[in-house]
Amino acid sequence: MSLASPRCSHQFLRYALLVMACVSLVAGLLRTEAAAIEVSALERAKQATIGVLEDTQDQRTPDKPGKILIRGTGFHLRDGYIVTARHAAEKQDVTTGSLLQKQVQILTTDLHEIPADLVGDSAFMDIVVYRVPEVHRAKLPTGVSFSTGDVRPGQDVFTVGYPMGWGPTMSFGHLGNTNTFLQTVDTRLIQADVAACSGNSGGGLFNDKGDIVGIMHAIIQTERDDSTAHCSRMAFAIPAMLAERIVNAALEGKPLTFSKMGIHMMPVKDGTKWRMAVKDVMEPAKSAGIQKLDIIIAVEDTEIDDAAHLKNYLIERTTPGQKVAVKVRRIDTNLTFTVTLGGG
Repeated sequence: MSLASPRCSHQFLRYALLVMACVSLVAGLLRTEAAAIEVSALERAKQATIGVLEDTQDQRTPDKPGKILIRGTGFHLRDGYIVTARHAAEKQDVTTGSLLQKQVQILTTDLHEIPADLVGDSAFMDIVVYRVPEVHRAKLPTGVSFSTGDVRPGQDVFTVGYPMGWGPTMSFGHLGNTNTFLQTVDTRLIQADVAACSGNSGGGLFNDKGDIVGIMHAIIQTERDDSTAHCSRMAFAIPAMLAERIVNAALEGKPLTFSKMGIHMMPVKDGTKWRMAVKDVMEPAKSAGIQKLDIIIAVEDTEIDDAAHLKNYLIERTTPGQKVAVKVRRIDTNLTFTVTLGGG
């Protein structure tokens, strides 16, 4: 289930100051759980978080302001660049379906409503980048950075966002499986046991230093009822390692291309362990010497468990034209081939 917020009717402005006070109180009560998280990191993350507003303007009465409804979350990276989940910025059209908005209105934690213009996106990975016009950038008090390196299970994390259009709120937890997959995107996701609801989409998942380790993407709802409120402590985020590549490509105005090895795989049993064997081989793997029925053991020093794992490795850790060592088992012999990756 995606985290984009359904329509809600919260009177945000009336209660904004009360909510912020409550957030501060809750953050204090949760300090024991979040003891390893620096106070400065919490404050920076909160200040960098923005709400993606729903367009509620009635075109029949353009002089009458619309209601303030927050449908998703995002964060300020730097220089006015706003990152959020693509599905949090889409607008539903009765004739054409989902359309990515060329401009969105965002709300800062200081209650400034400002526009942001589309820079680039990846529907493949559910990420979009907008930029606030220079005249308004001073209203974005701080920015955040993507974390360097990969994440580990059990790591302390927290998220800031607008669950059900309300907030900003904070939620603390730990990482679970850092290599899991859903049908919503074609990449691995990292699991976190932070409380998240509809409306948290696009928000940052932060480490104890306040750096982005993931972008909130979806939840698995563990309790079902007939209401439109969708919340869970089983949340999933797009890894920062991948998100940063997509964002940088958008900032540079270049299409992001992914590496291709040129093999299709099938599961086979290798002793008592299930592994992946080559079902079909194409270029560039064919020229490198890889053959049908070869069992893929590892790429460089990373053991490959399944087709999704290989695809994820190529997406996150390689670029087209790069040479990689591919270890395979052919009958009873281990062989290593050097493949110059293609692109597409």
